[in-house]
Amino acid sequence: MPSPYSDDLRQKVLDAIDNGYCKTHVSRLFNISRNTIDLWLKRREETGSVSAIRAYRRGPQGKIADLEQFRTFASEHGHLTQKGMAAQWHESISDHTISKALRRIGFTRKKRAMAIKSGMKRNSKPS
Repeated sequence: MPSPYSDDLRQKVLDAIDNGYCKTHVSRLFNISRNTIDLWLKRREETGSVSAIRAYRRGPQGKIADLEQFRTFASEHGHLTQKGMAAQWHESISDHTISKALRRIGFTRKKRAMAIKSGMKRNSKPS
């Protein structure tokens, strides 16, 4: 998604229209569409501001909305697999939903301690 126009450009465009310039002239001058100007005028009329909406969520809301509740659930049931945690959750959810929620709260689990020896093994016969 492209970034929104800056607030100062929006203000300059609307100031030019308020000073009596026609929308077509202003759209050619600033190289923006007339529809964009109309949307900015509509937003200013409805909200009083022409600032872009910057904090909006893309995509659907996750099924697990209360992350603090899920964090306590994960600390209590962290010994289970994700399928087991999904079965214990109070709603019907999938193990993939559990996985996404665990990533969102930063929960990691090390399955076993890794013991790796560095170096090469010696042959039984000396060379």
